[in-house]
Amino acid sequence: MVDSATDANPLPRHVAVIMDGNGRWARERGEDRVFGHAHGVESVRAMVRAAGELGVEFLTLYAFSTENWSRPKEEVNALMELLVRSLAGEVEELVSQGVRLRSIGALDSLPDSCRKALRDVEERTAACTGLNLILALSYSGRWEITEAIKGIVRSGIKAEAIDEEGLRQFMCLPDVPDPELLIRTSGEQRLSNFLLWQLAYSELHFTPVMWPDFREDHFRAAIHEFRGRERRFGRTGEQLHHATNAGES
Repeated sequence: MVDSATDANPLPRHVAVIMDGNGRWARERGEDRVFGHAHGVESVRAMVRAAGELGVEFLTLYAFSTENWSRPKEEVNALMELLVRSLAGEVEELVSQGVRLRSIGALDSLPDSCRKALRDVEERTAACTGLNLILALSYSGRWEITEAIKGIVRSGIKAEAIDEEGLRQFMCLPDVPDPELLIRTSGEQRLSNFLLWQLAYSELHFTPVMWPDFREDHFRAAIHEFRGRERRFGRTGEQLHHATNAGES
């Protein structure tokens, strides 16, 4: 691991993950896609443990996109049932680890059983002060931006009064900082309509590891790589150095 004294970046406060590859992982084993989703639950447990141990403050998992509703009904129903079982089964562990569960997305489109399970776990973990685990459910980045614009219009804010920070207040969870790091598993290299606004300056880490095989060592390796990168935000390294040291005697 990179020595903390020579790391280019501090530990990321917020890590976002696109959990990809469940279906392909299952097909390679002669099973249906739901088999892969079920085995992916252990990877979620591993990420929560690792993030909490490292001191990451926010972990956002892309659990179900708005596009996923177009999948076969049997698969969608099985995913919803798996979500309910997982939430009910993990709540005690989340509380013991100090993990607070939050959720973003078009949650009204979820089945009643899923919404109830989410509410129950969110209420039971609301006082937890450790890792914020955020599930993106029935979510897409374009949906979120569209909803934010609708909120601005309904509020009656004048066009000339709108700025980036004002728009942010109408996004999901405006109190949560943007992810410094995005991880996507399975070898795919695209954002797939995830956190389009928030990922503007995030570092991207793509790994060929399928989500059901993704474990703490893989997560720590992604953090290690992130901390060794030079983040420029459109500026040169020299400009960043001068900006960082501005005002020093």
